[in-house]
Amino acid sequence: MRWLMLYARSRQVPTSAAAVTLVALAVWAFTRGDGTGATDAMDPTAFFVLAASVAAGSVGFVGQDLALDRTAAIRWVPRRAAHTVLIGAVAGAALLAVQAVGPKFVPTEVVVRDSAGLVGLAALGAVLCGAHLAWTLPTGWLAFSVLVPPLPPNTVGKTVGWMTFPPGTEASTWAAVALLVTGSTLYAVAGPRR
Repeated sequence: MRWLMLYARSRQVPTSAAAVTLVALAVWAFTRGDGTGATDAMDPTAFFVLAASVAAGSVGFVGQDLALDRTAAIRWVPRRAAHTVLIGAVAGAALLAVQAVGPKFVPTEVVVRDSAGLVGLAALGAVLCGAHLAWTLPTGWLAFSVLVPPLPPNTVGKTVGWMTFPPGTEASTWAAVALLVTGSTLYAVAGPRR
């Protein structure tokens, strides 16, 4: 169990967990008077919570010494894949916890889809830009999705704007799955860019 604690500390997991908790608490504090219950609208607050949580977790895509990570005599592929999935799961769980005690921003299916797609983008960002800039792809996609006028509801629009379409949109779901699989696989095999 000691190796797990060392791994968590080297990946700044306590700091990331604190940041995710603070984001969730802040959103809960500012929205708790808005009422509760399901809504058909896609509240952008959910997208911000997920992107902030994934960005906080993405700082752990590399340890203190990249050269040591690359030369260590352990198998990195399963650890990197598990780390990526864990970041997405924690980001989704944080939003679901806020929704459990406050207003419901988006359906659970959207939380799962969007956290999977965003963590895939972060892993892809670690491979392409380096772990210190892994947050840029999910943050950029969030900015694009929120600031661009609504995309047409055709297949291209649903694929590009996967984050903001309602649950049950197949093209959006497949886009998020493709981002998760591509980003996680590349990060697990290649690791972060130097």
